[in-house]
Amino acid sequence: MGRIPTGRIFERLEVLYAQREIEAAERHLCYWLAEAKAEGDLAGEYQMHNELMGHYRKNGRREEAIEHANAALSLLSPLGISDSVSGGVARLNAATVYKAFSMPEQSIVLFEKAKELLERLLPPDDPQLAGLYNNMGLCLVDLGRFAEARSLYEKAIAIMQKQPNGKPDVAITYLNLANLEEAERGLEESEGIIARLLDLAWENLTAPENKQDGYLAFVLEKCAPTFGYYGRFADEADLKQKSGELYGKGT
Repeated sequence: MGRIPTGRIFERLEVLYAQREIEAAERHLCYWLAEAKAEGDLAGEYQMHNELMGHYRKNGRREEAIEHANAALSLLSPLGISDSVSGGVARLNAATVYKAFSMPEQSIVLFEKAKELLERLLPPDDPQLAGLYNNMGLCLVDLGRFAEARSLYEKAIAIMQKQPNGKPDVAITYLNLANLEEAERGLEESEGIIARLLDLAWENLTAPENKQDGYLAFVLEKCAPTFGYYGRFADEADLKQKSGELYGKGT
């Protein structure tokens, strides 16, 4: 029984995503998932399922994303990691899949278990908690639990403001807060606070100290439509242009 070379696999995957080679990234992950199964490498299989559920979620492929989310969760007990950080992260990832495909009731159960595990097992300033709070907040907004979502977003900002190169993630959370304000109070009533939140997001996205890499390109691309949605079309265009430039460098 062998082990797949996960370190090398993820290095290659990072390059493919930075170059926007989406189909090649999928083939890469599927190949190594098959290899892990052939070798009886449950840990490697689990890692590939985790990556594939995120890959398919980002590309809007519902059935595949849910299939790999369920597969990853099914391996928690055989691997003995159900009550570990890895188990918490798997639940977070699967919950994010369910949320992305309009299944908030199923999603929140997994988010709550992930929160219980990760808050117990990780330091309070761990960036993984910020990711949990952001994604769980989105689900809570869908469920109309606005105060809980706002509290989690504020915790996420507090964590990421302390992290090296954390500003892009802070920007995402400010945009999440803008969407929350609109969902809770309506666009007209929340127009002023939304404008301030967009300004804060812009400052963090365009901070000169941000690392000019593929992750920043991804965040700029992800955030740009929100600026357009709120009528800031020039900002949307600028973010898309900068994202394309960064992707073009293959960073």
